[in-house]
Amino acid sequence: MWIAESYAKINLGLHVLERLPTGYHRIETGFCFVEWSDRFEVKQAPEMKLEISDEDIPTGESNLINKAVAALDRYVGLKHNYLIKVDKHIPAGAGLGGGSSNAALTFRMLNKIEEMGLSDDELIDLSRNLGADIPFFIRGEAGIGRGVGHDIEPVDIQPDYWIVTCFPDKSSSTAEAYQNCRPNPEPDFDLRETLTETGIDEWRYTLVNDLEQAVFPRIHVAGNLKDQMYEFGALYASMTGSGSAVYGIFEQDFVATSAYKGFLELDLPCNLTRPHFTPDYGIYRKE
Repeated sequence: MWIAESYAKINLGLHVLERLPTGYHRIETGFCFVEWSDRFEVKQAPEMKLEISDEDIPTGESNLINKAVAALDRYVGLKHNYLIKVDKHIPAGAGLGGGSSNAALTFRMLNKIEEMGLSDDELIDLSRNLGADIPFFIRGEAGIGRGVGHDIEPVDIQPDYWIVTCFPDKSSSTAEAYQNCRPNPEPDFDLRETLTETGIDEWRYTLVNDLEQAVFPRIHVAGNLKDQMYEFGALYASMTGSGSAVYGIFEQDFVATSAYKGFLELDLPCNLTRPHFTPDYGIYRKE
C-alpha cells in the first residue's frame, strides 16, 4: 500500500483579465498552500476502483481522479489495477482546488508506483484538459499562475504568517462565478509586485480577487466571513479562487487561534495553517 497527502491551495489575489473565445478566461493569480489535506491510500486490486469517504462526491468517470487514471493509461498503459481510497477533508466547491489536487496526486502516485519515469512537464501535459490548477499541484511550489492558470512562475510567496481558512458550507459554482464576473484587462495594481514587494498589511487596499464581485451577491455568508476575518484581527482577508471559502492572514498565533476557534464554534469547516507552511509531497510505501 502507498500513502500520501493531497493539499489544498488558496489564491493570493485573482485578476480576471480577459474572456477567451474558448470559454476559458485569462487570469493572473498567486498560488500557495494551506494545511487542509485529503489522505490517499493506493494498492493493487483485481479491478480499478475509487472509494471516497464523502458519499456526496461522485466516483464515476466524471471524477478527476478517474480522469487522471484514464489519461495515464492512454499515454503509457497501466500494468495493474488499483483501489484508490480517499479520506476526504477538503470541502468541495470551496475554491480550495481539492479536485485538482486529487488529480495531481493521482498522476504523481501512479507515476511512482509503476515506475513510469515521467517528468513533471510530461504529467502537466497530460493534465492540461482536466483542470487549470493541476499544474500547480504537480509542481508543488508556490508561485504566480498566468494564462488560464497552467503557466506557473515559481515565486516564494507562501506567507510567513498564520492562515485561517473557513468554508461557509455553501458551494460556489466556478462556471457561474466566471460568467458573472466582468474582466478587467488593466488592474489598478500589479499582482506580482504586490505579492513580492508590498507588506501584507497593505494588501487590503491593493490585492483583489475579481471573482468576489460575482460570488458575494449570491453567497452572502462568504462576504460576511470576510468581514469577520477582519473583525477577528486579520491583516488581510479574501475569498479564494471562485469561492466560497474565505481565508484570513494573521500575524500573531493567539489571534489566529482565537479566530479559528471562533469559526469552529459556528460549526463551520475551517483550517489553521502555520507560518511558511511547506506541504509534505512524499509518497510513502506502507508495509
